Amino acid sequence: MSPHAADRRQAHRFVAGAVPLAVTAALVTAAGPASGTADANGKARVVRTATLGDIPLGTFSNALLPGTVSDDRGVDLGGIGSDIYPTGRKGEYWTVTDRGPNGQIKVDGTKRRTFPVPGFDPAIVRIRVSKATVRVLDAIPITTSSGKPVTGLSNQQGRDEAPYSYNARTALTYNPNGLDTEGIVRAADGSFWLVDEYGPSLVHVSARGKVLTRYVPEGLGLTGTDYPVVEALPSVLLHRKTNRGFEGLAQLPGGDLVMAVQSPLSLPDTDAGEASRTTRLLRFSPKKRAVTAEYTYRFDPVNVVDPSEDDTSELKISSVVAVGGNRLLVEERTDKAARLQLVRLDPASNILGGPWDDDTTSPSLEQLDDPAASGVPVLSKKLVVDLGTVAGVPGKIEGVARVDHDTLALINDNDFGMTDGEAAFDAQGRLVDSGVETSVVYVRLPHGI
Repeated sequence: MSPHAADRRQAHRFVAGAVPLAVTAALVTAAGPASGTADANGKARVVRTATLGDIPLGTFSNALLPGTVSDDRGVDLGGIGSDIYPTGRKGEYWTVTDRGPNGQIKVDGTKRRTFPVPGFDPAIVRIRVSKATVRVLDAIPITTSSGKPVTGLSNQQGRDEAPYSYNARTALTYNPNGLDTEGIVRAADGSFWLVDEYGPSLVHVSARGKVLTRYVPEGLGLTGTDYPVVEALPSVLLHRKTNRGFEGLAQLPGGDLVMAVQSPLSLPDTDAGEASRTTRLLRFSPKKRAVTAEYTYRFDPVNVVDPSEDDTSELKISSVVAVGGNRLLVEERTDKAARLQLVRLDPASNILGGPWDDDTTSPSLEQLDDPAASGVPVLSKKLVVDLGTVAGVPGKIEGVARVDHDTLALINDNDFGMTDGEAAFDAQGRLVDSGVETSVVYVRLPHGI
């Protein structure tokens, strides 16, 4: 990605309208083999790499919602790798951005969350992988009931990180409509389901991007939104770790949804959550508009997932993918490594409504050293692939899609080319790009799933 004006003039121009129109030109490429198989030793391998080129973030945003971004500070479109979901056409996928460019800067010893482009609105983006290029075909802004941008700004003072300007010097206004979007699936009627980190929330969005309903934990007390909010999720989710709400979303064959809590809950406190290897999956019925099951998921030790890491709090789930019946692929990762596990949602493992949803239970589920030994049903799992051992897989994989019985499409989150710290922007307030690109990588597995 390049911040220079000469390079940025090569970017797409979007056409504004009720429904965003297809982009008219291809994006620049990165080399990668177009086809192949698992190697002779029966190991997974990368068989294609495609890269997204430069689209100025202001151009992208203002074509969808005119006037929303006055200054993109040299940031290009990125962050679309929060999830990936097949459209049903070969090589085409729905993706979703996260809340927009954001970082952290320490001021007087305290980290502040920065929003360098506060007018950015999260969007659903349809892409096509063509040879070594990722092309943007359409983009749908996520809007409120009255058609206003939801933005990606923090919702509630005292619960969410306080939002600041790019240099962390100026406080920004909280926005209860804001969404930190992560997972995406498309329903049979053409609407979308998304998950959000703030609430954490499950969000139903129309085919044109309008929020129809946002489902949040009981007791959240989110007010002032310009769309319906329903407290339909277990109240225990109020203990989600900051910036670690729902991250993965899968759609089962019958239409039910499965949401993954990214990290263990901070229950009863932050220290317990940081030390825990136990998180939760929840099953939601769109027909009943209710959670119908909850499952205990146990991470492997952090140094098994990532041999270079010894901090258990770095473990997280970033993607869950339905692969038939009640089976899911679950991505366990740190920022540097990831492993895909196959699990089956056994009805006998449902813990919904039991003592582990009561935040006064002691010890909490998160505090148990061995939940199974304590009588808690834990989902069994089987390792499918250790992506950390597959050459060519980028870091921070957040989206996984099944291409066919033995091929996966992976997409990374490049954080809009941002890094943390004051050096993220130059003296003129322009982005110092990290050089990390948004890439879609196809991985061929030695065995089908």
